[in-house]
Amino acid sequence: MSSPKLQLNIQNHQAWENLPSRKDFQYWISHALFEDADLTFRFVDTAESAQLNHYFRGKKNATNVLTFPYPETRPITADIAICVPVMIKEAHAQKKELSAHFAHLSIHATLHAQQFDHGTKMEREFMELLEIDILDGLGFKNPY
Repeated sequence: MSSPKLQLNIQNHQAWENLPSRKDFQYWISHALFEDADLTFRFVDTAESAQLNHYFRGKKNATNVLTFPYPETRPITADIAICVPVMIKEAHAQKKELSAHFAHLSIHATLHAQQFDHGTKMEREFMELLEIDILDGLGFKNPY
């Protein structure tokens, strides 16, 4: 059985310092795929994140990552917005390496794109165990 194929589109709001490479994101995301996917990752600032979070979720603040899956599509298709300033702030506050935090939330968003969720305790526990296992396979510590 072959590995799922990934078509990764990267969009940057601006030129970000300390952003992991496209190759890093491809590597991390590919380990979280269970089927072929066409994903767009957009790296945004806090204003754009807050606007998206307000429009789509009714929340007023910027958030680390938002996933917008298109569930009826094959290959799996999703738009993912990662707020770089929030990610950097969280990594510092949680004393995590920036690359580890980006890896974790890229995997988290990729799982959401595949319809994994954490709305119930059982779903959350399963998704967290899956994330921990994928990250461990990539050499990253448990993010929880």
